[in-house]
Amino acid sequence: MTAHSTTGVAPVPGGDPGTEGGAAAAAARRTADGFRSAAFPWYGLDGAFTGPRRLMQVGTAADGTVQHGAINHGDEPSIRNEATGAEKERFAVVVTVAASPLRRSGDGTGVLEATSVSTAAWLAGSGLLAHTWPPQLDHALRDDWLDQQTETAFALADDLSGEEWSALALPVDGVPTPFHYRESEFGWVLAGTAGNGCHIGAYGRGMSAYGLAFTAIEDLAPYL
Repeated sequence: MTAHSTTGVAPVPGGDPGTEGGAAAAAARRTADGFRSAAFPWYGLDGAFTGPRRLMQVGTAADGTVQHGAINHGDEPSIRNEATGAEKERFAVVVTVAASPLRRSGDGTGVLEATSVSTAAWLAGSGLLAHTWPPQLDHALRDDWLDQQTETAFALADDLSGEEWSALALPVDGVPTPFHYRESEFGWVLAGTAGNGCHIGAYGRGMSAYGLAFTAIEDLAPYL
């Protein structure tokens, strides 16, 4: 199980390439191109979710092959620690991971590790932490906290049969599918495998995981 590089940001309106807005628009186009170039289907929440949807980022292997990506549903996740009550963010991020065996990289320069449900659990767990800032921490301490918690998330993802995880069945393309699920003070994380071999991870806050359903995305247009 290994973390891959990530690229891209959410789409924003276009602008002059020489301006900050233009650079953001160019990055958004690269992100959309990354999602379109993937050789596996992307998953998101089904039609029961009627809120905003947006592409977040793709992760690539050393040879540039898209390996995984994340799509947000609901509020845009941030690391603001003052969001409370009515201002609390409500979001669910769905991570799709290509199911791949141990193999040579496309450019022949190395070996790409196999992916598994643990990969999806790790990406979801680290994603949640990236948008978390415990209120008792100041800026100087957050990096140390994040490093420590990320190591813990990695260990938890490697032990999906451990007591930190419980079983949860959720629909994937209309078929009840088993997931590994855990909660923390920062939000929830889950991971499972779709019927077509893709692994699905998800994390969120302010939205219950128990009512979610996942479906393969046929058209990325609503996310652009």
